[in-house]
Amino acid sequence: MSSYEYDICIIGSGAGSGPVAYELSNAGFKVLVLEKGPWFKTKDFTKDEITAVRRDVYTPRLIDEPQVIETKDREGNWVAKSNANTGQNFWNGSLVGGSSNFMSGYFHRMKPNDFKLLSTYGGIEGSNVVDWPISYKDLEPYYTKVEKVVGVSGRILDHKFQEPRSTPSFPQKPLAENIVSHWIDNAAEKLGYQMVPIPRAILSKPKDNRNSCVYSNYCGSYACASDAKGSSRAALLNQALDTQNCKIIPNAKVYHLETNGTGQLIKAHYYDISQNKKEVTARIFVVAAQAIETARLLLMSKNTEFPEGLSNNNNQVGKNLIFSAGGTGSGQFFFEDLAEKEAEELQVRGLFVNRSLHNWYEIDDEKLGGKVKGGTIDFLFEHANATTKAIRQKWDDHGNLLFGPALKKKLKAYFTEQRKLKFEVFADWLPTDDCFVRLDPKVTDKWGDPVARIRLGYHPHDLKVGKYLAEKAEKLLAEMGAKNIKSHISGGAPPNLVVGGCRFGNDPKTSVLDKNCKSHEVDNLYITDGSFMPTGGSVTYTWTIYANSFRVADKIKERLS
Repeated sequence: MSSYEYDICIIGSGAGSGPVAYELSNAGFKVLVLEKGPWFKTKDFTKDEITAVRRDVYTPRLIDEPQVIETKDREGNWVAKSNANTGQNFWNGSLVGGSSNFMSGYFHRMKPNDFKLLSTYGGIEGSNVVDWPISYKDLEPYYTKVEKVVGVSGRILDHKFQEPRSTPSFPQKPLAENIVSHWIDNAAEKLGYQMVPIPRAILSKPKDNRNSCVYSNYCGSYACASDAKGSSRAALLNQALDTQNCKIIPNAKVYHLETNGTGQLIKAHYYDISQNKKEVTARIFVVAAQAIETARLLLMSKNTEFPEGLSNNNNQVGKNLIFSAGGTGSGQFFFEDLAEKEAEELQVRGLFVNRSLHNWYEIDDEKLGGKVKGGTIDFLFEHANATTKAIRQKWDDHGNLLFGPALKKKLKAYFTEQRKLKFEVFADWLPTDDCFVRLDPKVTDKWGDPVARIRLGYHPHDLKVGKYLAEKAEKLLAEMGAKNIKSHISGGAPPNLVVGGCRFGNDPKTSVLDKNCKSHEVDNLYITDGSFMPTGGSVTYTWTIYANSFRVADKIKERLS
């Protein structure tokens, strides 16, 4: 009989964890999931704005678990500040299911050219662009598996950059759409753009023990009260628990991974909810704590075998952190400018926009130096959060603070006379030597462990591509008749879109993981969150993380069998 307590111990419970727990528990293996945050159930989730966006309910209190953020000042010097003082937050959801509970569920596949940026477009000075050790063809069956198991809704519309598919359609029919979607289609046709429906990890019909979407008007940034959203918790972990082979321990903060001196992990050490030190043994360990915290855990797990941190003898852990480049833009539609029926239909709440542009996923323009990798533009309504919308109205056109009758008048007009349509630009955040995670030498969390120190450097090429795409989106809004059109493209790092830090590759000198996401240096350690990604593509990451995690789960099953 094995001396190990579990076949698999998974640290973290988000998108990188769920597929492994689902697959291994269904295959009859004994699985343990250790999650640092609490275990909220579906009945606990509400649309209370104060809870969701103004309080630290789903993320740690920064006074307890700070991070140190490094950014450049105006003179070009790197300045480090604790977010316990600034409030700048790179926590994405510390609870069972992780940040997948709060995603909007925009599910675009990466495309074949995303897997070979270096060989297709060449190097860019100052960046660390590489090809992936696997191809789109390797991942395609798992994108398809996610569609079926997690549940993806939408419709296929053939276009220039449509990825090769092994199935003709999505398993879930499209979600209901607002009239503005048709306005977008009409404007795109006039401009010669080809609009693409956005697939969503949201159920349009019930599946398993999950309800279909109830069109609450509160999706992104909120957990789903109907389980229609394909979070790791609702779509995968709940099913894993049903097998009786999976156990989840919430409020379990892993602080050290112990090896035996021969390149084998033998124990995970963690604090339980009462701050007691506990440990667990397993045959295989999987780390999926999101990119920043995964790198931090490995760097904290030092010993004589790994003096610089677990799997870090080549000093690659935490390097080449990636966010998503791009930005946002918007235009307003005033009801007085529309026919009465159009205004009524525009104001219907809860219905989706679900429109995207892929025309410039590859750009061939001398303005950018010829053929370069482009990106995606997604369209959506301004978020329904009344609190955040109201806060943004507190200034007049000259930057003066409004109050009293003037503020009331502006608030009434904003909430009753118009609706704002936004767009989000997604482009590659080029990996560089100035974007990485390390341990802070001074600041610690409430357990006394060193916190993540995150340097946020970006490549200027990212801004060129982002601005190019934003100009195309602004042109479409103008064709639709929107007013007050504007956009903002910057090198700011969106905290909800972060991968990298433990990139996979064939060369142990330049990567942490092999092509199957197993550590080059630790034989029974796998990393299945977005840390493995050497480049991020020009789409949101969750579908790719899910697909790769299912792929790695198959490799682990083969090994254990």
